Amino acid sequence: MTKVVIQSGSCGFTVTVTAEKGTGRAVRISLATDCEMVQKMLEDIATLDRTAALAGFSHNPVYLSASRHLIHPACPVPSGILKALEVEAGLNVPRDVTVVFDKEEKRP
Repeated sequence: MTKVVIQSGSCGFTVTVTAEKGTGRAVRISLATDCEMVQKMLEDIATLDRTAALAGFSHNPVYLSASRHLIHPACPVPSGILKALEVEAGLNVPRDVTVVFDKEEKRP
């Protein structure tokens, strides 16, 4: 089982993604969050083929679901779901990912 915790940023929501190997190439996904939009994604992605972690943006089931249910395209949740999937499927190693704003950068 692989767990990923995503702090989404300004919306204030936290999403805990759990990916667990199923039978064959299937990986079961669960999403624990108070975000109703992310919860709706689970209708589409509760079970994924492990190769979904490697599918391109335009036909990736996670990003297709995000395009149907999320209103904010910069939401980090779809990427986090795919990170959990690829680690659980043995296609990558568990390494943290960060996006950090340089607060000393002068803005116009």
